[in-house]
Amino acid sequence: MPLDLVPTPDCVHWGFFDGTLPPVAEIASGDVMTIHTVSGGTEDLPPEGSGMTVRPEHRRILAAVEPGPGPHIMTGPIAVRGAEPGDALRVEILEVSLRDDWGFNLIRPGAGALPDLVPDPAPGGGRIHLPIDRARGVIRMPWGLEIPARPFFGVIGTAPPTADGRLTSIVPGAFGGNIDNKELTAGAVLHLPVWTAGARLSVGDGHAAQGDGEVCLTAVETGLTGRFRIELVKRAGLAGPWAETADHVITMGFDPDLDEAARIALRAMIALISGRTGLSAEQAYRLCSVAADLRVTQLVNRHKGIHALLPRWALHGAP
Repeated sequence: MPLDLVPTPDCVHWGFFDGTLPPVAEIASGDVMTIHTVSGGTEDLPPEGSGMTVRPEHRRILAAVEPGPGPHIMTGPIAVRGAEPGDALRVEILEVSLRDDWGFNLIRPGAGALPDLVPDPAPGGGRIHLPIDRARGVIRMPWGLEIPARPFFGVIGTAPPTADGRLTSIVPGAFGGNIDNKELTAGAVLHLPVWTAGARLSVGDGHAAQGDGEVCLTAVETGLTGRFRIELVKRAGLAGPWAETADHVITMGFDPDLDEAARIALRAMIALISGRTGLSAEQAYRLCSVAADLRVTQLVNRHKGIHALLPRWALHGAP
C-alpha cells in the first residue's frame, strides 16, 4: 500500500478518465499520501543541450503508455477503502512543490480564448520551454521577466460513473478533473463527489503558474509533487466539486457557455450559503451580490469554468 506514488508506466493514465480503470494503489480514509506527477508528451520535452533535465521515468512513460484523447498524464487512480457512490472525498492539499527545472507553454492557431490571434503555426509549434528555478521559486520568460511560481495541480478528480464510458481529460465535470483552478494550491481543501466504488482519485497537469482564464491554451506546464490528506465523507450527496481555503469557500461551474457556467457556480454558492446559515435563497442571492466574487477559472477546456469565492466572514452573523 504505497503512500508515496511515483509516476511509472504502471501507475499513470494518459488523457482520459474511466470508471472501469483499476486502481494502482489503495489507501484508508485519513491517510496522507505523496503523489508525484509528470507533464508533457514527447513533443513537449525541452531540446537536448537546453540545460533542462527530463526525468528518466518521464521518458519511460512516453515510450510505454498509449496516449488517450487528452494531453494530461495523471498519476493514479487511487482507491479509498469503503468509498461508494454518493460519498465524497475531502482532499486536503497539504503541500505542493516544483519537481522539475523546466516547464512549457503552448499556443496554437484556432485554440485558446483568441483563436484568431495566431493565424499560422508559430515556430516550434507554438511551444516555448521555460526554465524554473526551484530554489528561488521563479519561472523565467523568454524576454527576461521572472514570474513567481505558485504551483497547483490542474487536474484532481475522481472516476466518473462507469456508464459514462471513457472521457477525455480535457473537459472538467461533476467528478472534478481538469478544473484548472489556481486557488487549489497548498492549504486548500477540495471536496469531490464519489461516483464509483473506491472513488479512484487521479492527480496531474502540474502548473508552476497560471492566470485566471489560462487564456492562450496552457499554463506553465510542469511536473509537481503534492502531499494530500484524503478523507472519506459518507453519504455526502455532492452534485459537483467545491473547495475551501483559509479565507474563502469556493463553488464551481463548468459549461460550454460561460454565462451558464456562472449560473451553475452561483446556484451552488446560494445552496452552500443557505445550508450553512439558514438564510433563504433570496437572502443568499443578495449576499452573493454584495460579497462574492465570480472569476473566470479557464476559457480553454471546451467546457469553460467559473468559480465563485465567498469570504468566510460572510457566513457568520446569520439569523
